[in-house]
Amino acid sequence: MLVAAVKPQTQRGVMENVSEQQHTNYGPPEARVRRINGDAPKAWLRQGLSDFLDKPMPSLFYGLVFVVMGYALAGMFENAAHMILALAAGFMLVGPFLATGLYDLSRQRERHEAVSLSHSLVAWRVNPLHIGVFALMLALVLAFWVRIAALIFAVLFASELPEVTSSITGMFASGAGLRFLIVFVLVGGAIAFLVYCCSAVAVPMLLDQRVDMVTAVNTSVQAVLKNMGPMLIWAVIIAVLTFLGLVTLFLGLIVTMPIIGHATWHAYRALVEPA
Repeated sequence: MLVAAVKPQTQRGVMENVSEQQHTNYGPPEARVRRINGDAPKAWLRQGLSDFLDKPMPSLFYGLVFVVMGYALAGMFENAAHMILALAAGFMLVGPFLATGLYDLSRQRERHEAVSLSHSLVAWRVNPLHIGVFALMLALVLAFWVRIAALIFAVLFASELPEVTSSITGMFASGAGLRFLIVFVLVGGAIAFLVYCCSAVAVPMLLDQRVDMVTAVNTSVQAVLKNMGPMLIWAVIIAVLTFLGLVTLFLGLIVTMPIIGHATWHAYRALVEPA
């Protein structure tokens, strides 16, 4: 009888320990995705602009980082116009991770905390493993895209290779240049859309909730598929703001990238119900 009485207690203790571990460790809870209307992207943009204007200096720091990165990459590949194009497009691929600090700045403001640049710089530490794995995935996609862009360039310019000193505008003056641009946009657009589906709200979710990368990516894909119209509008807004930042010799990125980052945080808040 004594053994029988102790055994259920032992089993209950084991179950309680398992339950506690599941609560403490990262797990794959099913996040619920809200449906939104077509005006939501405009609201996110206004909220992102409000975050930027409220405390502009920390946000401008991140914008300046994007500008410096742009000039550094342009300097490294100044004699390869197609590589500059590929890496410029790559901003949209790795942007969701690079904006982690901007998400944290918006979260600080949302919680009515003192907006701290230093805190945002180490925000990734709340979920380092899964944010790091996601960053690695984006880096691999970027490397893949750069190789694909180089292959497209080599194939389409095989018979009329431009001078290495030719500008991007001059490169497109030829028939091969126009064909390259069309294929570049189609292939790059397809890759960018896949990455967008996987990353639309993934990093903000990894920053805000104790979830793993698979759960965050799955939630992001659900958010896009369940709200295809508004999310396509949001993708176009991101692309246009990024393009405006790039064509201003990267200087526009000082403003456009922080606004996109802040607005993405509000997109996550609107799309994903809190745990």
